Amino acid sequence: MCLITFSWQPSAPKRLILAANRDEFYQRPTRAMMEWPEHPGLYAGKDLQQGGSWLGVRQQRFAALTNIRAPGQEPDKALSRGHLVTDFLTSSLPAAQWLQQLAESAARYGLFNLLCYDGEQLWYCHNHPDFYQQPLDPGLYALSNAHLDTAWPKAEDARQQLAHWLEQTEQDELPTRILNRCQPYPPQQLPDTGVPPEWEKLLSSQFIQSAVYGTRCSTGLIMEQHCVRLEEISWGKGMTEQQRQRYHFPI
Repeated sequence: MCLITFSWQPSAPKRLILAANRDEFYQRPTRAMMEWPEHPGLYAGKDLQQGGSWLGVRQQRFAALTNIRAPGQEPDKALSRGHLVTDFLTSSLPAAQWLQQLAESAARYGLFNLLCYDGEQLWYCHNHPDFYQQPLDPGLYALSNAHLDTAWPKAEDARQQLAHWLEQTEQDELPTRILNRCQPYPPQQLPDTGVPPEWEKLLSSQFIQSAVYGTRCSTGLIMEQHCVRLEEISWGKGMTEQQRQRYHFPI
């Protein structure tokens, strides 16, 4: 993913409520969210180039990642970060123990932020500039291509959009479409991440549209104590809806 906002309230009936957008080059092959035949009960999209995913659920477990934008600082021959999502979802280890093991090899992966939920605790970790992990307190969060809650304009707006959705919605629906700002932000509000200014402007939008790169899917998720509701919308160029997947299953 490239933009995630979520409400984490472990003592509430709806523990985790999340909206996310994934941005990618259109030429990169992708399979829409489905149950993976090789891992029954695992629901995720699939990157057909490297074989991993960006967001998925398996029973009471959840994982999602974003890349960290830091040109020139990726490790040589970096491992695909998309495998972190599927490795966590197919593990039976508590998140704290799984992350402890990940610490030994985290520097070998492409730069990442990672969210992991094991049914009890929600954890956040990153591997740049060093490996860091923390269990999250209840709250409303936003994550883009910098560290958690970095005040990028689209992330700040995403948190406000989810807060408004939580106030205005009965939550029988999912927040899949709320990250829908297509306009770039003014230059004076943009971060300087080391990419050319025209890309900095393009990437500042919540919903990205260009000839070669854009928002490929939007995801909405609600995890309750005994069930999961999940939706993914796949997008083509021009914000055209190509496919929609919806799942509702007990955990």
